[in-house]
Amino acid sequence: MANRRNGTASEAHGLDSILAAAAPHPRTVLPNVATTVTTVAALYFGREVFLPIAIALLLTFALAPLVSALKRIGIPRIAAVIASVLGAFAALALFSFIVATQVSELAQNIPVYQTNILAKIRSLKETGVGGGIIARLSNVVERVGQEIDKQDASPPAATPDKPRREPVPVEIVARERPLEVLQNIVGPLISPLGSAGLIIVVVIFMLLEREDLRDRFIRLVGYGDLHRTTEALRDAGKRVGLYLLMQLVVNIVYAIPIAIGLWILGIPNALLWGMLALALRFVPYIGPAIGMLLPLFLALAVAPGWSLVLWTAALFVMMELVTGNVVEPWLYGSRTGLSPLAIIVAAIFWTWLWGPLGLVLSTPLTVCLVVLGRHVPQFEFLDVLFGNEPVLEPHARLYQRLLAGDPDEATDHAEEMLEEKYLVEFYDKVAIPALLLGERDRARGVMGDQQRRQVAASALALVANLEDDAKEEAGEEDAPHVAAEASEASEPGGAEDAAELPDGTGMSVLCAGGRGELDDAGAAMLAQVLEVQGATASRAGFADMEPASIRHLELETVDTVVVGFLNRDSVKHARFLVRRLKRAKAALRVGIVFWSETGNDDKEAAAKLAQDINADFVAHGMADAVTGALSNEPPVALKLVAKRRRPRAAPRKAAAAVAG
Repeated sequence: MANRRNGTASEAHGLDSILAAAAPHPRTVLPNVATTVTTVAALYFGREVFLPIAIALLLTFALAPLVSALKRIGIPRIAAVIASVLGAFAALALFSFIVATQVSELAQNIPVYQTNILAKIRSLKETGVGGGIIARLSNVVERVGQEIDKQDASPPAATPDKPRREPVPVEIVARERPLEVLQNIVGPLISPLGSAGLIIVVVIFMLLEREDLRDRFIRLVGYGDLHRTTEALRDAGKRVGLYLLMQLVVNIVYAIPIAIGLWILGIPNALLWGMLALALRFVPYIGPAIGMLLPLFLALAVAPGWSLVLWTAALFVMMELVTGNVVEPWLYGSRTGLSPLAIIVAAIFWTWLWGPLGLVLSTPLTVCLVVLGRHVPQFEFLDVLFGNEPVLEPHARLYQRLLAGDPDEATDHAEEMLEEKYLVEFYDKVAIPALLLGERDRARGVMGDQQRRQVAASALALVANLEDDAKEEAGEEDAPHVAAEASEASEPGGAEDAAELPDGTGMSVLCAGGRGELDDAGAAMLAQVLEVQGATASRAGFADMEPASIRHLELETVDTVVVGFLNRDSVKHARFLVRRLKRAKAALRVGIVFWSETGNDDKEAAAKLAQDINADFVAHGMADAVTGALSNEPPVALKLVAKRRRPRAAPRKAAAAVAG
């Protein structure tokens, strides 16, 4: 009795831990509308203050690694900071000067290209391509010009008495003082130069006082949790600094071939277009397109034919493909931590908020917000909204698709995982935990009968959709070694502590659900894994396990019956099914699977539970269930239960005689 109680208690404890692990995460708290509106309004109306600070902060993140490198080689801190800041801004000033010089040269040569543009328009009209549109536009322009001429009132005609008076030309000479001329020239330059100087000063002081600012920030927002705050600062500095540095490297690698290619093709001012491509590629998505349109227009104006336009377009497309698919993943991949949609939304938001500079700063600023949300619970919604990490765990995501009755999308997610995982691992770590979530909702009373049947039907459709993947995996030579490789990635011991899945060739196994439709779905998954291992697997529903239906099961050719339960209160029912099945066929091996998400490494408790319910084995995971079903051990004999004899009642006549 003591062993029986210990085994049952261990099983209940294991199932409690399973359901606790499958419980959903706490709900993310969203900020209220007033807080959001106040924050956005402060950023919008205070952009004159916040924009220089934001630029200085990002430049500090970018230059901090350079300052640290200079300090490591022995340069004093102040000298390292000043050299880094002046070098960076000198490079920006040189870049701006070269661009301004090239633009001025291009503006002088634009009238030369007018002839080629007119020739191309004539060729389009002659060939009929777009001729209708061009003709309509020309007619519209002519009509507008005629209407303007008609609106001019004609002067009154001269009469003999009054001869026509000729207008007297008037010349207005503006006399400006030298101080006013100087003010008109220097005035527009004061604001950008002042902002640049302010940013330089702020960057220098931020780099000099970086440790002090860090300590003050920790004291202000995270003194109670130094570990989390320190990790957030380190993560933000690493992500933003690495992003800016790698983006600069990527843009240089992209711009140099562009400039060389345009120079070889004969596009004027190739250096200008290369430098603009470098700068515009900091703008997400639309920057490369803008950088390509200007050289295409110039190619249209330079040469009389169309070949130069096509070659220019091919150059940009080829470099974009190589950079986006080879260079970027190689250098930094998705280390920004932002989803593609978040980058677009952030670009729109920051552009509306702070104009063109906001567009350039949108990605690094949003990276800072995502890092803040990843480490500070109050801002977790930012990581959920903009981060690239999955917000739902794989099993919860699969369960949501099954709830929605969408097995096709569930199959797409499963096939993505099966590119790196084996079928047994997917079922064990994702599909079965998803069914456990369904069983948890059923036990709580939030899932009706119709919805339960829909989830089970979607799960069975998922199993059917993965049939081709199962056949492909069954043909692989290393399929029997799934358990070792799956455990190698998830267990500390690796392959040394894991057992290989046995070969099931020549064995016949019947997989059945225990108490409901969801159990039937788990049995179907187990049967498919057994087929991958070479066994002949058949399926039976929970209705076939009813007392009146067990006797009708065809068990003559079946070696083992495995019954699966998702319900944690099924020990008594499992004991009943074991006895019924063994009575139907004495030489039958019967195994019970109490499905779990985390598994149960207590082999001794499982063996005691198996002995208690008279089963040949008890398993908690897919690999253990397959190993037990394909075992060559002899079946456990059915235990005889001694019936208690009730005392017979004395005959009525004898009782009456005694009473007399």
